[in-house]
Order: sequence, then C-alpha cells, then structure tokens
Amino acid sequence: MVTFAALDCIPCPYRQQCTSAKSNRRQLSLQPREMTQALRHARAQQQTKDWNTDYALRAGVEGTIRQAPAVTDMHHARYRGLAKTHLEHVFSAVALNLLRLDAWRNGHPLDRTRTTHLARLELSLAA
Repeated sequence: MVTFAALDCIPCPYRQQCTSAKSNRRQLSLQPREMTQALRHARAQQQTKDWNTDYALRAGVEGTIRQAPAVTDMHHARYRGLAKTHLEHVFSAVALNLLRLDAWRNGHPLDRTRTTHLARLELSLAA
C-alpha cells in the first residue's frame, strides 16, 4: 500500500480529481508484478473470439443451472434419504428437458428474465 502525505494532497488543486478519500490523501494498492501480469494476460484473452465462444457455451450451461431452482423449486429437497432425493433430482431434470424441448420445437425462446416482486405485484393488480 502506497500512501501519500496529507500535506502533499490537501493543498493540491487536483485532489478532487485524484481521490475521493475522506482522509484527504491518496492511497494506492499495488499488487505483485506476477499477479498484475496474469491479470493483464487474462483480460487480453477475454478480447479474443475463441474466449467469447467458450464463454457463450458456459453462459448456456449456467442458464440451465439457474432454471432448475426457478422452475422446479429445488431450493431444498422435499424428501429425506439419498434414494428419494436422487429420484426427485432425476424427475426435475426430465421436467426441465421437456420444457426446453417444447420451447425449441415451438420456436419460443426460453424465459431467462427475472421478474421482481414489485413487478409481479403490479401484474397481479392489473389482472
């Protein structure tokens, strides 16, 4: 951590542009060189087309994982015991696959938007 002296920062005419710190002085956090280079390399890779293609695949998988608790209400298992819980997960996965297959066959996009509690209340009052 690099800290500038308060006597250097307080009279400086550019202090408002330099820092918003309440202590009236600038502080910088410097990471080790290896960490900074690794971060720059990772950010450069994120600008490539291959990385974006791989990330799009990951986003699809994460969307499916998000859909499971949203559609099947699988936040908690309804049953006790490994066999019953496993069966519940299998049935939920089959239900998700059927929903996704139906959406694909009918050309409907999957509903990936979240509706806030306030928006749901507004829709119920309008109906």
